Amino acid sequence: MPRVCELEVYRLVLPYGRRPESVLVRLTDYGGMTGWGEVVDPGPGTWPVLVERLARELVGVDWEHPDELGEIPGGPAADMACWDLWARMRGVPLAHALGGSRTSLTATVRIGAERNLESLVARVNRHVCAGYAHITMDVHPGWDIEPLRAVRQAYPALGIGLDARSAYTDVDALEALDAYAPSVIERPFTNLSDHADLQERVAAPVLLEVSSERELDEAIAAGAGRALLIRPAVLGSLRGVRRVHDGAVAAGWEIACAGGQGTGLARAATVAAASLPGCSLPCDVAEPPRSAQIVTPPVGASGGVVAVPLTQPGLGHTIDEERVRRLAKQSHRV
Repeated sequence: MPRVCELEVYRLVLPYGRRPESVLVRLTDYGGMTGWGEVVDPGPGTWPVLVERLARELVGVDWEHPDELGEIPGGPAADMACWDLWARMRGVPLAHALGGSRTSLTATVRIGAERNLESLVARVNRHVCAGYAHITMDVHPGWDIEPLRAVRQAYPALGIGLDARSAYTDVDALEALDAYAPSVIERPFTNLSDHADLQERVAAPVLLEVSSERELDEAIAAGAGRALLIRPAVLGSLRGVRRVHDGAVAAGWEIACAGGQGTGLARAATVAAASLPGCSLPCDVAEPPRSAQIVTPPVGASGGVVAVPLTQPGLGHTIDEERVRRLAKQSHRV
């Protein structure tokens, strides 16, 4: 039975790009076992909640399973740490603790809008040569059918997902893309009715992202798609991930998983979630910059494939605690 005796919280400013932040949670059991969690790009209220409330809810409290803890203060970082601790104490990989059955995952890589079609095709070529069998292209009005046609002509067998980032208002514009056999059309609109209209017109699954079981139920009832994008951080808990996964599977929907960059911990949890049996679509767990990684082995794809770590319990990665402390700009211990 887990019983947390020590809680540590770290705020990290990561050494790449625009210096994004991550907040890490480390839980220690009375037996000396530890569990780790991460939230990437935390909101302004995350740190005070973790510092002021989490210890009251967890330290010295006996519990049998993370599910019985309900909604844990601090969101996905604390929830992930509880799951990691629980799985480590039982000597099982987090993927198996969640009910996952996959040993490896097909990865996708995201391709932003380029300056011209030649640059786009050259960039896609680099990823294909690296072993990727699937890419996800950003599209928006004015940059959609021509780039898709160019990539499809260059790579007839390549899996191509389209991420519209809710940029469209015209169903007709997206219907024309279906002629080039995209694997999914992701997040095209801001409302369910347009999604449902598009899904009736195209063969490709329309892929939606939801933040709760209620939103998924509404999307299924509206016929607004045939695929679900799961981001564990958006759902807030791994219990929530399993519930929306099960609901989507029951509705016959396909599932893709994606996670934030951060230090690698959040990505490791995304890999565990993507091992669930209904997650048949390529996952987005591209490797974060090595300068930010605190886990060994690094989380990422090799040859377009992501291995699900099954030889170590919990998240399946060794944490470089010395590096965590070097990167930390704030820390708190109870």
